[in-house]
Amino acid sequence: MITKDTLFAPPRKPQTKADMTNTAARAIIDSESALRVAKIEKLRQARLEMEAQQPVVTKKPRAKAATRQVRF
Repeated sequence: MITKDTLFAPPRKPQTKADMTNTAARAIIDSESALRVAKIEKLRQARLEMEAQQPVVTKKPRAKAATRQVRF
């Protein structure tokens, strides 16, 4: 059964300027954050591919330093 309560949506609370500014700022921040995360993932993937193509360099063991003899 349709009544006046179910037919019409409840009235919305009017937004203040601060609420509108807050909503817009959060939307901008969220979109920039998503772009930043995507860029980081892209750069990380490129770095891993570049490191996989480079040959593995092993370090040579260092020669032991000569010990000094103490004279008395």
